[in-house]
Amino acid sequence: MNIKIIAVGKLKEKYLKQGIEEYLKRLGPYAKVQMVEVADEKAPENMSEAEMQEVKRKEGERILLNISQDTYVITLEIGGKMLSSEQFATRLDELATYGKSKVAFVIGGSVGISEAVQKRSDLALSFSKLTFPHQMMRMILLEQIYRAFRIMRGEPYHK
Repeated sequence: MNIKIIAVGKLKEKYLKQGIEEYLKRLGPYAKVQMVEVADEKAPENMSEAEMQEVKRKEGERILLNISQDTYVITLEIGGKMLSSEQFATRLDELATYGKSKVAFVIGGSVGISEAVQKRSDLALSFSKLTFPHQMMRMILLEQIYRAFRIMRGEPYHK
């Protein structure tokens, strides 16, 4: 399986970079995983709704440039569908079984995901009703992908 994680913004925190590197290494035997960072828009602290929409639109254009037509797209959204780790593993297994070997996960910027990216999405996924920093979400997502492969293969994992 070819997995692409497309995230808005540059990761700066050393501890997150180390965690991400560890999960990328662990995922090596299971899948080819590529991390793609797209530039975030500089935005004032207090934005109007129109300014927020413009930021999302510009970031969305950059995201879409990294998604090919034959890719199954999963966006991470607070309002998305919640799955257990086992259900997530089953979904990834089904994608691989039915010929969807290219999967892209999209992590939006601080103001969310554009409407155009949401329309391109095949599955909107939520990890929680809580809001996580989008930088930290990269590591959480990688851990869940790793866990999913362990579940699919019947290998032990921490519950």
